[in-house]
Amino acid sequence: MPKLTLFVQIQGQPNIVEVAVDERANESEIHKALLEAGLTIGSDQFVFIDESDEPLSAQGKRPAAEVKQGTRVHVARCRRIKITVNYLERTISQEFAPGVRVRSVKKWAMKEFELDKKDAAEHVLQLCHSTERPTSDTPLHSLVRDNDCAVCFDLVPEIRVEG
Repeated sequence: MPKLTLFVQIQGQPNIVEVAVDERANESEIHKALLEAGLTIGSDQFVFIDESDEPLSAQGKRPAAEVKQGTRVHVARCRRIKITVNYLERTISQEFAPGVRVRSVKKWAMKEFELDKKDAAEHVLQLCHSTERPTSDTPLHSLVRDNDCAVCFDLVPEIRVEG
């Protein structure tokens, strides 16, 4: 059976681990492949496929239909991450799965703040109380600090030079 390469990102670790699975792997087979690759998955950790809302079950026989070549797998301590976004005098909050990327949060925030496409293109998400602006491809679990399962952003204008 053909193999697929999955890219595994673990909360709290900067590296990415490649894992091979059969293209028709079910949930438990993906868990098994992670363990065989030397990854430790604690009882307080969850395994998510890409931006999926629900974690995989270690004993699950359900096919992992969303798995394809190059799919990201996230091993996270947080089942949900509370996101807060500040813009001008408004603040909004919502919980997201750990594998959700910053671009999806920005899209949600733009809709909630009712900003048009032009304004959206001119703003970025910046971590609160910092100057750090994570790339749009960054998964939320990589931004969590101190196991609190929450991330705060400010929606700020992107600096542009006009000349």
